[in-house]
Amino acid sequence: MPIATVNPANGETLRTYEAMGEEEIERRLQLAETTFRTYRTTAFDERSRLMHRAADLLEADREEIGKVITTEMGKPVKQARAEAAKCAKAMRWYADHAAELLADEEPAESDVKDSGASRALVRYRPLGPVLAVMPWNFPLWQVVRFAAPALMAGNVGLLKHASNVPQTALYLEDLFHRAGFPEGCFQTLLIGSAAVDDILRDERVRAATLTGSEPAGRAVASTAGEMIKKTVLELGGSDPFVVMPSADVDRAAEVAVTARTQNAGQSCIAAKRFIVHTDVYDAFVARFTEGMKALKVGDPMDEETEVGPLSSEQGVEDLVELVDDAVRGGAEVLCGGERPDGPGWYYPPTVLAGVTRDMRIHREEAFGPVATLYRAADLDEAVLIANDTDFGLSSNVWTHDDADVDRFVRDLEAGGVYVNGMTASHPAFPFGGVKRSGYGRELSGHGIREFCNITTVWQGA
Repeated sequence: MPIATVNPANGETLRTYEAMGEEEIERRLQLAETTFRTYRTTAFDERSRLMHRAADLLEADREEIGKVITTEMGKPVKQARAEAAKCAKAMRWYADHAAELLADEEPAESDVKDSGASRALVRYRPLGPVLAVMPWNFPLWQVVRFAAPALMAGNVGLLKHASNVPQTALYLEDLFHRAGFPEGCFQTLLIGSAAVDDILRDERVRAATLTGSEPAGRAVASTAGEMIKKTVLELGGSDPFVVMPSADVDRAAEVAVTARTQNAGQSCIAAKRFIVHTDVYDAFVARFTEGMKALKVGDPMDEETEVGPLSSEQGVEDLVELVDDAVRGGAEVLCGGERPDGPGWYYPPTVLAGVTRDMRIHREEAFGPVATLYRAADLDEAVLIANDTDFGLSSNVWTHDDADVDRFVRDLEAGGVYVNGMTASHPAFPFGGVKRSGYGRELSGHGIREFCNITTVWQGA
């Protein structure tokens, strides 16, 4: 795939970039290693000052960078600006909390004495240069939720961004440079996917994080395992959205529309499978389908647009294949389901009923505004359907029955359970999945400690 900005709204190639050669990659790897040796000793107060400055700059740039994001990957411009604001919030959160999250831990005095020590503690130390392989769907947020904790922990970052968002990738390097971070603290590598393996094998790269597809995750995990390097993987998702009889059905249907179509449905944590108790199935489906039909699809630069184009023509073709396969298998199209004529990579909000286990869309992640409906006879069946997937990123449950909540929290196989609301990432809460959705956690204290050397310090009498 060429490194280029191609406008998804019309397919026009706006800018292309040459991939960095071996000499430039070597220069940047060495710079990262050299910078780390000194940056790792900076005080938290200094790191915090720099991170707050980066947040201020990003917030000031949100109009400009929002348009860049929209041009590169098609996100409606209002959502792009909101993404920039969310990133600034996360930067400030880590700037304010990193010192506390990474403070020395003191074991119980009785355990210290029992070990024969006069003093003992646990200290979190940075690992070194971390390679981040990031996707296009949230081109700022995916990077910042790695970069903010990594830099606040004293690590340095090397970004291999998706090839269709090069301007956003270069903006991020410039942002941290303008904020005053030492040269080499955060560098963008304009490279293709084929170059990742060699970089990950380089001894100067100490760890890696990847958000993306299963195949990409397997490749990075395989190499990192061979090299004995720490990784965090956030891969696909096919999140359930369960609606039980005690739920506020109108509110659940309203939120369901946003949960499925935000960012044109191109989100790992988007609700994709809507599992509805038979007692409220008809009412929910009617309201949900009406809401999906009412969405405004169009020019992502239009402030009123709610669903823009998909990021690529391949993305549209993948959805067409999944929907067509489901229809051939007997699924009913309640709305959408037909690729529109005209320029751009658009696909309409679509609702499919009567989905069965033998359809591809039941097993594969639909990365676009296509929702699948399932009728559940009771809570047991709802849990079975929800867990009948290779993925386990997050989940949504709508109920006002405390017994239902306890059961879903206990039995759903997912990294998150969101009750009476849609899944959303926040810097204070850990984010990640189980099964084929990956391993490790981003955000919160868990995220900042992923790339730390957790060091036991024991001192004798």
